[in-house]
Amino acid sequence: MGLKKSPHDLASYQEKVFEIDSHMGCVISGMTADARYLTKFMRNECMNYTYAHGSMHPCERLVAKIGKKAQVKTAHPSKRPFGVGMLIGAVDEAGSHIFESCPSGNFYEYHANAIGDRNQSAKTYLEKNFENFAPLGRDEMIRHGIEALKCSAQDTELTEHNVSLGVVSLDEPFNMLSAEALRVLLGGNAGGDVEMVQMQ
Repeated sequence: MGLKKSPHDLASYQEKVFEIDSHMGCVISGMTADARYLTKFMRNECMNYTYAHGSMHPCERLVAKIGKKAQVKTAHPSKRPFGVGMLIGAVDEAGSHIFESCPSGNFYEYHANAIGDRNQSAKTYLEKNFENFAPLGRDEMIRHGIEALKCSAQDTELTEHNVSLGVVSLDEPFNMLSAEALRVLLGGNAGGDVEMVQMQ
């Protein structure tokens, strides 16, 4: 789940959630151009892996490739680090995963996490509730994601125009919820400035 931002009143909202493969998606915080470069790289890696092995790319292995690629950028004076943090959510043979990838090249796996502006309130909400997530179904998980996003700030109204929500599970390939579905789910909630992913 991500909160899209508009740089100006006349500008359209910038997308924050991207599909990587049918079993994987990511949400970004930072420079959109760097995020597009990395998501293109990840999509190519997934296609190559599927072509060579006939199965889905393992999530942790792909995140490690991103970490290595990011770390190399920090080791050369002629290059600049990637200016984007990512939360990558996926389902593979090892189960469901949420990884945070940092510009430094470090990556971490979580049960739930939030990144972006004013993310601490969302993290606090997730820390209080993550132990109850295991038995929950799809709709309940989505509601928790919306509540976490709502906690992150009080001065931004959540609408179907500025919120993106992607869902992936063992039974459901990665897909973005439609504007109509978001309108029903949000139903007057107000929230703030944070990009986060919540997976089953």
